[in-house]
Order: sequence, then structure tokens, then C-alpha cells
Amino acid sequence: MTVSNPPLSSPAAPAAPAAPAAPAAATVGPPPPFDPELAAALEPLAKFLTPSITPEMLPRLRAASVAPSVPDEQLHRDGAFTVQELSVPGPPGAPEVGLLVCRPTASGTPAAVVYHVHGGGMIMGDNRAGVTEILDWAEALHLVVVSVEYRLAPEHPHPAPVEDCYAGLLWTAAHAGELGVDSGRVVVAGTSAGGGLAAAIALLARDRGGPALAGQLLMCPMLDDRGGTASTAQMAGLGVWDGTSNRTGWTALLGDGAGGPDVSPYAAPARAGDLTGLPPAFVDVGSAETFRDEDIDYATRLLRAGVQTELHVWPGGFHGFTLFAPQARISQECAAARLNWLRRLLTAA
Repeated sequence: MTVSNPPLSSPAAPAAPAAPAAPAAATVGPPPPFDPELAAALEPLAKFLTPSITPEMLPRLRAASVAPSVPDEQLHRDGAFTVQELSVPGPPGAPEVGLLVCRPTASGTPAAVVYHVHGGGMIMGDNRAGVTEILDWAEALHLVVVSVEYRLAPEHPHPAPVEDCYAGLLWTAAHAGELGVDSGRVVVAGTSAGGGLAAAIALLARDRGGPALAGQLLMCPMLDDRGGTASTAQMAGLGVWDGTSNRTGWTALLGDGAGGPDVSPYAAPARAGDLTGLPPAFVDVGSAETFRDEDIDYATRLLRAGVQTELHVWPGGFHGFTLFAPQARISQECAAARLNWLRRLLTAA
């Protein structure tokens, strides 16, 4: 089936909101301390992943992650899932989009499809990155997982990544019946850049009259290209993905337009002036990471727009802490909160 996407456009909408403002420099205190277990995990991590990524470092970082993020045997989980790699129609005039499809082998109708968008700052990653936790949800709740492979910046700037993700979502919703799931039971989910792209395709689905999504699960999402928040200033040179890294990712995606007045909300969802009519949302973020303030602001604006939203700010969490330190107590609590939200969402639907 070939799916045709209209060009990126939207009806007239309220003016984009201002970026979450950082207080005057004198009023911004020191960075919140890292959780002790997470701080211990950061020490070995710092040997191969600096907080401050510059464009010159990108080839080396990509080369270090050439191998699949999750090997096939881990995807199958001792026969719990069948695994397929599919190529489906991409955006008009663009290459096909790769989808990783994991279906539960246990009998019974799957409860939903989780459409997963990987992280990597818009510049790194593949559709296996971060999928381990998504498969945990799938085992617990009997879900199908579809994880999308999108083109990366800077070789493929906006709108290539979000259009690839939207094309994959259209295919997933159109073929939900073949996956054993009702088309109205699709939840989009992503971490970091993937969380930003998940938020963006929720906006696109609303504005284009696309699939009616059951929910959006946004984990430490990358939402705002402007980067002027207190949390950006506090976390400079610390943890994972600081303001320098953020500028690298956004500039790769948007070029010289990053931070300017004309950035699309489908690139940076924090730019959206209207958040009404979006699906229920889960938003979480660490207290000790660059994205803290923009994520809190986005969740607050979702609530003001009447969108049922659950927000967690994890004390002492650095960016992506559940991926880098999954055994830490706070990571376990965070993972449980995500799973519990998804369970409640699907039970109520």
C-alpha cells in the first residue's frame, strides 16, 4: 500500500510561545546534584561519552555504534516475539522507511501497538536503539512494537526525520489490523530526540487528520531548539547531552535557522502555539539535565490545553539515565511509572 503525505503545512494557528525563560544569571543556582547511584554510573560513562558533543565528533561517535544496538536474540526474547524488518512507503519522493516489527507469540489479541522513535539527538541511532524497555512493556502488557528507522541530520535535515516517522506511523495505523490490533490503539513513544519526534508526529496526526492516537509517551524529550533555559545553563559541561551537544543536534537538523523565528513546530514541538486536541501524554525528565525546563513547560502547556498529562521530574536524574543505569533504584521507579501509565491508558481505552 502506498501512502501519500501532503507537504508540511498547517492551518492558521496561534503564535508560537516564547521559549521558557531562564531567570537572570544571578538567580540561577548551582546544578541539582545527581542521584548517588547515577553519579557512580556517570564516572565510567564519561570515558567514552563527553557531555559536550561537537560536529567534529560525529563520525567517531557514529563509528562506535556501527553494530546493532540490540542483537536479534535479545529481540526474540527466547521466543516471546517474532521479529521482522520491513520497508514501507516513505514520504513522497523519498526512500522507503525501515520498520522493526516485534509481535508477541503468546495467544490472544495484542492490547495495542507501541510505535517507537529512537533517540540520538537527531544525528545518531537506529531503530533498535532504546527498544529494550519498549519490549519490557510489550512482554508485560501483550503489545506489538513497531520501531522506525528515520533519516539522520545533518545529511538529511528537517523535514526528513519527522516525515519518515510520520510515513511509518501511517503504515502502522493502516496495517494495525494485520498486526492484530485496532487502529485506534496506537501509542507513540520515544526518548530524547525520539520523544521530540513522537510529540511532532502527534501534532502532525492532529493537523493532517491522520491516525487517532491513543497516547504519547515522551521520555526526556528534545522539544525546543532555542536553548535559553536555566537548566541549560546549570548543566553546561555536566552529565549527558549539555547545551553544546544540544546546539550540535539542532543545528544539524535546522542549519542556520536553529533558534530563529521561523522554526516549524513539527521540528521543535515547543514552538506549537496550539496544543489542544492532542492525545493523552506522559512526560518525564531528570532534574539534572538540559531538557528539564522545556519538558516541564511543555507538560504544563498540555495541561492548560486540556490534554490529560502525567509529568514526572526524577530527582538527580541525568539525561537518559534509565538507558545508562537501568539497575539504579530511581531508574527502576521511573520504568515502573512509565509502564503503569501505559497500563492505565490501555485499560481505560
